[in-house]
Amino acid sequence: MSKRIEHFDEYFGVRVHDPYRWLEDDVRESDDVAEWVKVENEYTQDFLKTIPERSEINARLTELWDYEKFGTPFKAGGRLYFYKNDGLQNQYVLYVQGPDDAEPRVLIDPNEWSQDGTVALGGTSYSDDGRYLAYGIQDAGSDWRTWKIMEIESGRVLNDELSWIKFNTPSWTPDGEGFFYGRFPPPEDGAEFQNLNVNQAIYYHRVGDSQDDDLLIFHRPDQPEWGYSTSVTEDGRYLIITVHVGTDDRYRIFYKDLSNPLAMAVPLIRNFDNEYSFIGNDGTTFYFKTDLDAPLGRVIAIDINEASRQIEGGGEEPEVQVREVIPEQAEAIRDVTLVANLFVVESLKDAKTQVDIHRKSGDKLRSVEFPAIGSAYGFSGKSSDTETYYSFSSFTFPPTIYKYDMITGVSEQIRQAKVDFNPEDYEVKQVFYESKDGTRVPMFISHKRGLKLDGENPTLLYGYGGFNIPLTPSFSISRLAWMEMGGVYAVANLRGGGEYGEEWHKAGTKLSKQNVFDDFISAAEWLIDQKYTKTKRLAIQGGSNGGLLVGACMTQRPELFGACLPAVGVMDMLRFHKFTAGRYWVDDYGSSDNEEEFHSLYAYSPYHNIKEGTCYPPTMVSTADTDDRVVPGHSFKFAAALQNAQACDNPILIRIETKAGHGAGKPTSKVIEEIADHWAFLVKTLNFQPELKSKSSE
Repeated sequence: MSKRIEHFDEYFGVRVHDPYRWLEDDVRESDDVAEWVKVENEYTQDFLKTIPERSEINARLTELWDYEKFGTPFKAGGRLYFYKNDGLQNQYVLYVQGPDDAEPRVLIDPNEWSQDGTVALGGTSYSDDGRYLAYGIQDAGSDWRTWKIMEIESGRVLNDELSWIKFNTPSWTPDGEGFFYGRFPPPEDGAEFQNLNVNQAIYYHRVGDSQDDDLLIFHRPDQPEWGYSTSVTEDGRYLIITVHVGTDDRYRIFYKDLSNPLAMAVPLIRNFDNEYSFIGNDGTTFYFKTDLDAPLGRVIAIDINEASRQIEGGGEEPEVQVREVIPEQAEAIRDVTLVANLFVVESLKDAKTQVDIHRKSGDKLRSVEFPAIGSAYGFSGKSSDTETYYSFSSFTFPPTIYKYDMITGVSEQIRQAKVDFNPEDYEVKQVFYESKDGTRVPMFISHKRGLKLDGENPTLLYGYGGFNIPLTPSFSISRLAWMEMGGVYAVANLRGGGEYGEEWHKAGTKLSKQNVFDDFISAAEWLIDQKYTKTKRLAIQGGSNGGLLVGACMTQRPELFGACLPAVGVMDMLRFHKFTAGRYWVDDYGSSDNEEEFHSLYAYSPYHNIKEGTCYPPTMVSTADTDDRVVPGHSFKFAAALQNAQACDNPILIRIETKAGHGAGKPTSKVIEEIADHWAFLVKTLNFQPELKSKSSE
């Protein structure tokens, strides 16, 4: 058992025991934590080695994974770009093709950056003149990026190197001489993976200069929690500064006239009441996607000249007059882009993609037709482009790339992934069930065709339910492998997500967060009631906020589940805001610094609601040593407390990945190993015989 200490914190008169506080220390800095990680990983691997199907599951996953994968193509600076993975490459390779090139060529291959594939390409930004590419380097899964600059034509990497950048992409000036970007102050030595991310500022970097010489453009030292993103308008005239304080889509907007070197940033939106996502501009007319008086979203226009006159003549918080361009629709708008001088409006209808094309007047021109129920991604471009690209996929529809003619509305299939499976062998349906309070919640269910509803099927229920993020039907090799093994895969679209707009999102936040757990528990009960499965064959899975979901549900209803897979979860709801990016999440969770919110958080915090003497389901917690989004101390403390409290023989394991982070940038080899371990764990703990068809076993 893990060492326990007598550490207590007091919140509003409530004394809270934190016996595993020492496990919050960074594994790179603490010998005690490093030894704990070593022992726990050995224990987990010893358990997994006893599962005979593990190697065959790994082999089949590797076979399924080994197909050519393409990202959605996009244009920048007169060239076409796309990402490609030959099959089992650890990282995707960036290709470029100019208008006069017969074939695309490799521009950046991150697989050459490290032998183990743990260094990844973590973002790109292209100058409009086609000269330069700024690109971010991500090491071991950390959110920190080091940015470099490359001459695109020659492939030469310049000496420029920019550090301490995260959650930010540079925006080039129209002359291609430099870009705007946001960075944080350098953290203290040894604290780069745990320090709070505050005091971000916007700088201008000129190509060829040292970062030390970058010009400070915008900073509010009186507002250390403000975070920034930047974009330069397509005409090159304005810098748009979007200010956020958390994860909610609530923004202040500033703009700077780039035609005047001495111009200051001018406030346009002066409060954090609503979303104002910048779409594009026609001169002084700025277009935004907003939820102002429209919880499902709409498109508005603001004339900045008129707005400045209103601000000059108003009080402290003058209300800027807006013109409605596209009114609120029946479905939640997720994204809007301007391509070919037309608005491309992406929305969700019961968690399924819907895309409509609108004229600048706001009138609807047409809808994009898709081949099935699924998810579409892409539709990027400029007002001068006449075509765009998108990819489409679903649970049993492999990723397919299309070129879309903005003038004619015709979609041309470019390529479709060739995966070793027959889509006709599977079926997908969408059902609706009632949550505890009567709310109607959608859920997707996928499995082999001809499934018997006898209550014996191994079933994996997945959820997220937070941060306005929707779960839509998409293709996944890991899920395909699970279904091929005979499993049912269910995805519940819980409150807190973005499936039905801001009201749906807010119904699963702060004091209403319990709704999310109730939705998930009700999904599990529905699957059992409908004879898809039974408790002993039902597993639940989620990552990050979804890890919190699994942790909360298994501590509230431990008797309901046959196995649990919480990954990189937020497990200590009283201290999450004290590390790295955790302070942003107060928008969704609330804060233990607020008395009413403390009581709500304490009531469901997974770490604090583990009860000794309880039989918890078989559980394998997953995290990574370089996760600086949800620091691994959350999972360490949760696993230690579970092991101490466990009152039956069900295994409580923790799998701690090394040289990996929250998920982004993880090499293919590590991904396959992790999924194989998860599926092997479920085979063992759900006690079923998987159908395995690895060619290596034939």
